[in-house]
Amino acid sequence: MSKQLIISQTLNECRAALVENGEILDFLMERTVEGVKKVPQVGDIFKGKVVRVLPGMQSAFIDIGWEKAAFLYVDDAYIPTLAEQREMADKTKRMLQSQERVGEIIPDEFSTLGESVNMRFRPDHTTIESFLKEGQEILVQVAKEPISTKGPRVTRQVTLAGRHVVFMPFIEHTGVSRRIENEKERERLRLVLDSIRPEGKGVIARTVAEGQTSKTLKSDFNMLVKIWKDVQKKAEKAKPATACYRDLNFIQRVLRDITDEDVSEIVLDSKDNQKEVEKFTSKYLPSMKGKATLYSETVPIFEKYGVDMEIERGISNKVYLRSGGSLNIDQTEALVSIDVNTGKFVGRKNLEETILRTNMEAVKEIAYQLRLRNCGGIIVIDFIDMEREEARETVYNQLIEALKKDRSKTNVLPISGLGLVEMTRKRTRDTLTRVLCEPCPYCEGTGRVKSTLTVCYDLIRELIKVLNKATGTKVYIYAHPEVTARLCGDDLDLIDNLEEAFGKSLQIRSENNYHIEQYEIFSQEY
Repeated sequence: MSKQLIISQTLNECRAALVENGEILDFLMERTVEGVKKVPQVGDIFKGKVVRVLPGMQSAFIDIGWEKAAFLYVDDAYIPTLAEQREMADKTKRMLQSQERVGEIIPDEFSTLGESVNMRFRPDHTTIESFLKEGQEILVQVAKEPISTKGPRVTRQVTLAGRHVVFMPFIEHTGVSRRIENEKERERLRLVLDSIRPEGKGVIARTVAEGQTSKTLKSDFNMLVKIWKDVQKKAEKAKPATACYRDLNFIQRVLRDITDEDVSEIVLDSKDNQKEVEKFTSKYLPSMKGKATLYSETVPIFEKYGVDMEIERGISNKVYLRSGGSLNIDQTEALVSIDVNTGKFVGRKNLEETILRTNMEAVKEIAYQLRLRNCGGIIVIDFIDMEREEARETVYNQLIEALKKDRSKTNVLPISGLGLVEMTRKRTRDTLTRVLCEPCPYCEGTGRVKSTLTVCYDLIRELIKVLNKATGTKVYIYAHPEVTARLCGDDLDLIDNLEEAFGKSLQIRSENNYHIEQYEIFSQEY
């Protein structure tokens, strides 16, 4: 099925959306500000300096020149010898064969049947303090961008991604993306990669490598080897906390990472971006050559293709389903919770059919929203309770099928007896909500403020404490207009009673610039 790549440029903001039948398959955005340091991106390589080693956490913090130190975990910090790699690879393979699988794993394109590049190679007895010291200069690569309050996460096990293959200078591994399902093609690619891979190095065939010639794959691999040699030369001369390699620019990354042969056209609203696309496709993506068209209508390009409306849905806590049901999506620091409700949908025949139809419709929307919002970490989905086992199995299988469109790796456990699905989704960049929004300065991100009546009673308790200690005859109260109006209202009837009981004069003043929970009480002393 044909797809469209829509790229919009507004001043220093560039947005790209891969669209299929009105649905956003992938959304990327980059904002650049002059004079502000560029955010470390996945794939960037830095010469870092170890600022702190934490034996208790088996991790270290690395200065890479960003405002927050990068986090390096022990398994990502250890560079194994070739003998250790081969020994640990055999152990892991045997362990995986004997392990009973729980849940369904939907791989990303870097997951391979040889298992992935994230295979653990560090011997159990090796601790981080035995090979990493404070002040040491090391080469690290960004594995996860800064998210929320956390700095970037880095690794020493460098990988360089090309259009068709991924090169691993430190890990011996031949892999083929698990998203390539044809066994004959997998075997062909594996033989090609083995023929071009030097001993001790690694290479993975990406999903788009399917059907490509050995010449194309070798050319891609050789280019990555050359880039790596340039990085090593630069690292030798560079000072600590400096970038030795920056990944491709935004337009080039979009073309490399989220486009495939099914993209029928690339629509852009900037001549400069169109030239960039044509230049890159001519050199690296000949199959995409001639697909770039310039958008010239007065209606903004994202509005024309319905992308803006989908993004608005993607930052809302409540998403409505076509049947009348709804999803409540809440994102926290630790997990994402999704609650499925029937809403206005009442069904036609019986309760069980209504529940099943709502859950089945919710499955497709949930998979879509997870992709659009780039939700990651632990995700808990609360489907409407289904009594029949067949219904639960149907919904679970449909969820697995819907998640196969996702580029990120997911691990989905079966529906529990409580009707919950627990799953994880790999995330390397921040969520859509955090990229486009910021915490409400009024409620400070809680989504709640105290009611006017609650604030009144808090104020009164504080006021009584002040009245008991005050030596003057006047006490001043400054508060939000809604609070002062409630204090002076007939329903509380407090002010007169307090003045009479304590023999003080209460002077109340409204302050429009106060937060509704803010107030000040002080007495006039003599």
